[in-house]
Amino acid sequence: MHGSIYEFETLPTFGKSSRSGKTGSAHPARRGRAVPLVGIIRNPRSHRNKGLAPEMAECSNILTETPRTREELYLTLDGFARRGIDYLVIDGGDGTVRDALSCGADIFGEDWPTLIVLPKGKTNALTVDLGLPNHWSLAEALSAAHRGNTQTRRPLRIAPAEGDTEGRCVQGFILGTGAFAVATEAGQEAHRRGAFNSFAVGLTVLWGILQTLFGGTGNPWRKCTPTRIADRATGRNLPHPGRGRANERFMTVATTFEKFPLGARPFGRDPAPGLKMAVIDWPVRWIMALLPLVLLFGLYGRFMARNGTQRFYANELELDIGGPFILDGEAFPAGRYVLDEGPQLTFVVP
Repeated sequence: MHGSIYEFETLPTFGKSSRSGKTGSAHPARRGRAVPLVGIIRNPRSHRNKGLAPEMAECSNILTETPRTREELYLTLDGFARRGIDYLVIDGGDGTVRDALSCGADIFGEDWPTLIVLPKGKTNALTVDLGLPNHWSLAEALSAAHRGNTQTRRPLRIAPAEGDTEGRCVQGFILGTGAFAVATEAGQEAHRRGAFNSFAVGLTVLWGILQTLFGGTGNPWRKCTPTRIADRATGRNLPHPGRGRANERFMTVATTFEKFPLGARPFGRDPAPGLKMAVIDWPVRWIMALLPLVLLFGLYGRFMARNGTQRFYANELELDIGGPFILDGEAFPAGRYVLDEGPQLTFVVP
């Protein structure tokens, strides 16, 4: 997060909405070149890029760009698409991935080039899901791409549910509201104190559990947020069996990940691909005390569901949120949104 709210209106859009499956620019079909054309989006501000030169920048088939604004990022991706790149490399952290997927939604639509992620951020949760090493060079990634080592994932796609929604969507992999937003701020503090990746996640989770267990009424960790969750296909609202007001939730988390930092299993031992959500209605202390068992071992039962802890799979949801939500570390404003799965993306893996 950068201390401000990321407004949807700041997204540069010059083409058709990706929700329709169309693309915003006519780009040539990618062909099997003898030497692949590689486009790199490099974030020089990412934790592991600071003070270092780009990798393989001298190679004629590698196009390295460092866009400074989201409009520049859009134009860079549009240029890559027009040249028909074979691989799109995102050299940065989870936030750089989110911005590239969001700004490229209109450009690539459902037809993205194969993606390579170089984990250079402070948390890099996506690389945990994909099984990437913490230190993965561009040369190693291109060698894995040559061997055909890939996995597919679909990102979350979030768009306003009302108003001018043409082309206004963001795409990422972990969305959270309520206490998740407070935890994200705590995670930033952990980064400032020198904790990164899974270690920072573990510290943040432990601190949050302690605050929720022992905090008083005014503790921000124990506050709930006005939240309505509805299935778009049926129009039915998610039940609220737990304590507290029926129109509030303590925390929601949505993701398409299948693997999590620290080996966590919030959705069980073998979560299926696709959009899944976990919801806690109220910070019941005994539930919060069990949360480590939920996260580490996938503990879940009817007794938890009856007390307002739910997890489920979905296709398309409508969210009406009375506070900011977090997508891959960035804050977005309160509002009414449509949440579904984005296009199928192919990632290079070891």
